[in-house]
Amino acid sequence: MAEPTREDERFMAAALRLARHHLGQTSTNPSVACLIVKDGIVVGRAVTARSGRPHAETQALAEAGDKARGATAYVTLEPCSHHGKTPPCADALVASGVARVVVSILDPDERVAGRGVVRLRDAGITVDIGVLPEEGHHALEAYLMRQVSRRPYVTLKLAVSADGMIGRKGAGQVRITGPISRGQVQMLRAETDAILVGIGTATADDPELTVRLPGLEARSPVRIVLDRRLDLPLHSKLVRTARESPVIVISGGGSAEAGGEADDSLAARRKALEAAGVEVLEANSIADLLTALGSRGLSSLMVEGGAVAARAFLDAGLVDRIQLYTGPAAIGEDGIPSPFDRKSIPAGFRRVVEAHYGEDVFEEYEREN
Repeated sequence: MAEPTREDERFMAAALRLARHHLGQTSTNPSVACLIVKDGIVVGRAVTARSGRPHAETQALAEAGDKARGATAYVTLEPCSHHGKTPPCADALVASGVARVVVSILDPDERVAGRGVVRLRDAGITVDIGVLPEEGHHALEAYLMRQVSRRPYVTLKLAVSADGMIGRKGAGQVRITGPISRGQVQMLRAETDAILVGIGTATADDPELTVRLPGLEARSPVRIVLDRRLDLPLHSKLVRTARESPVIVISGGGSAEAGGEADDSLAARRKALEAAGVEVLEANSIADLLTALGSRGLSSLMVEGGAVAARAFLDAGLVDRIQLYTGPAAIGEDGIPSPFDRKSIPAGFRRVVEAHYGEDVFEEYEREN
């Protein structure tokens, strides 16, 4: 295509912002946005519905109605071309009479992979591809990871004190960062399919791992605990709320937080957890765990708790992004050391964001290609 116009970039940027609204809420489908624009005015707009259907294009076209004829559709991901539980979005665009479709990135799903563009062009619709492609890849990075690598996109989140600690021995949860940082973490949870901690964190802190921002409680992710010997207490908050929000306990070799051979009571502990509504999943490695999660349609995973769990993912080379929050206070000699701090970021990552949230320093790193 020719160089995109400033208007094309402006509307695609708006569509990409809209696509964030349902991150982590669209089941196995990506959170895609569509704007229908006619004579410089948005006449239809939509994002993939929660649970994954209906898709953005059909909703936006329904809102635009007859105004869609001759209009331009801005779509963050190539419209689907295959028949699933709903008809192809490419066919809906053709039937609506739109004159042009602008796409940020192509869909690597083997059922689409350029076929949506071919369907549109065969119908005489002008299709331009690659408007804000870098931003499009970033917005859809979790979906793209699952499609291409068959695993979720992994974000490692750490809150570290000024002296490089993530907690205090025997103290349970210790607040290291301020309210703005904690609010940011809650938003990340709301946009993520699943959240993971190690058994050490689960027993010491007794977290619930849900979204606590008012109005977003329903967006809590699937909660996962690395727990080789199934030591998660039945009275823990995670177990007691397992029927309200899914909990998966990973047994077998997937956890580096507990050692030793399985004993005679392992089956009894598994039975008790399952009776409480907890799913027990066996995985022999971090890679096997991620493959299993990807096969369930989980596209994004946030590793939030435990130095050992963090190190296990880093050692496996399966961290895609690091979010590091550094608080202003020191913990001291009884602190639990972090696997790294802002002065010792693991090799192979580059900083892409730095911000200040009150007295906290926030830094985001992405894995270098």
